[in-house]
Amino acid sequence: MKKAYISVCIAALISILLPSVTAAQEEAQENASNPLAATNNVDFRWQRISTDSGTKRDYFVDGAYMIFPTLKLKYELHYNENDFTGTSQKNLEKLVIKPLFFFGARKLSDSWAVKYTVGADWILDLGDTSKAIGIGSDQIAPLGGAAFSHIPSGLVLIPLAQHFVSYNGPTDVDTTSIRLIALKPFGKGYWAKADLKFPYDWHTNVWSPSAELQVGYNVNQRVAVYAEGLVGLGSYRTYNQGIGFGLRIKY
Repeated sequence: MKKAYISVCIAALISILLPSVTAAQEEAQENASNPLAATNNVDFRWQRISTDSGTKRDYFVDGAYMIFPTLKLKYELHYNENDFTGTSQKNLEKLVIKPLFFFGARKLSDSWAVKYTVGADWILDLGDTSKAIGIGSDQIAPLGGAAFSHIPSGLVLIPLAQHFVSYNGPTDVDTTSIRLIALKPFGKGYWAKADLKFPYDWHTNVWSPSAELQVGYNVNQRVAVYAEGLVGLGSYRTYNQGIGFGLRIKY
């Protein structure tokens, strides 16, 4: 009788703890801040970034749609406002279309699992050089990466490698970028994301790393909000620092 009572208590304890572990794992894996998450969402974002030339305000839509369970389509449309020319200038900056193909997933151990992806960015320059807005060329950027999930804690580590090359426009781009994302849920509905980027320009032989920190909150199953801090690193940074806010709608 005593053994049966202990067994019932252990089973009850597992039933209480296991959902919280699973929920933490799924919350990180399926958080749309994870580029490899299988989510449908639209984010409305604003960032203010300071540079040596002035201040840029970036208003953009950042969304994703799962076409198939193994094929995700991400997209971004950016509208900029800056004072780089000494007066306020406004214009569309760029359109980014990014298909991602998830070609494998497996468990590495009782604690870790991994999912692999390949894809590419198609980047269309919509800017106006007279307003110092735009990226100067249309580009293609193939990428590959993986999402390593720590099942007990919900931590997800996402290394990515991507190469940007221009195919049209006056600016010749030949850049390789290494990126590492760490995403973890905490509390009830909160998450934190660290995003380190290390782009290397093959023309100038210069690294221009940057770091971003995002803290967010799931208001409910369909709505989330988040804030961001950005900082350029090293002597050849493309910007100094910045802040951002986002509203996410999941569907």
